[in-house]
Amino acid sequence: MGTHLITGAGSGIGAAVARRLAERGEDLWLLARNAVRAKELAAQFPGARTLVGDLDHPEKLSWAFGQQPLPDRIDSLVHSAGVIELGTVGDLPAKSWQRQLAANLVAPAELTRLLLPLVRVAQGHVVFVNSGAGLHANPQWGAYAASKHGLKALADSLRGEEHDNGVRVTSVYPGRTATPMQASTHQQEGKEYDASRWIDPESVATAIITAIDLPRDAEINDVSVRPGR
Repeated sequence: MGTHLITGAGSGIGAAVARRLAERGEDLWLLARNAVRAKELAAQFPGARTLVGDLDHPEKLSWAFGQQPLPDRIDSLVHSAGVIELGTVGDLPAKSWQRQLAANLVAPAELTRLLLPLVRVAQGHVVFVNSGAGLHANPQWGAYAASKHGLKALADSLRGEEHDNGVRVTSVYPGRTATPMQASTHQQEGKEYDASRWIDPESVATAIITAIDLPRDAEINDVSVRPGR
């Protein structure tokens, strides 16, 4: 049985990964932005433990973790939380750029830094749930894509730095997936949302768990998951 710390476990891809790991009896630690959300996650995943830390304010994560117990080891650290605000470069204000860069890039970097010693102990795995926008930027997606392009750079650097420590690093690039974030994205785009058109979060979870479960003689570095319909 492994120990897994997951962000964004309340819905979408993160929830699908958490459910799958919980079903097979793994030890779950779930990051919540506040105490209220932590109680909701504990009710959603009986037996899981929670940590409180606000990814919108990554500079406060070190202090927050210093006030709470942490696991002794982390076999996988799954970064699944994220935010998206669409807008053209000519219109999107600095606050929107800063919020997306903080939550989607700086927070995963800081969270990884703080927890890396525990991942090293387990010779564990860091999984970054990226996006197709981390490989290609479309109009009005500039800020979000910039944060996700940066996340790819973070993962690539970490992989090279931690290889000799036995730490594996995987980036997963899902296409449009049927999640609450996707519903919000469609609303921002002014489009009708039909979940049946997009990837089921369970399918992305399968890709993530496959990477985690891969025998130690191999490593999945990057995997793109595209809509099959």
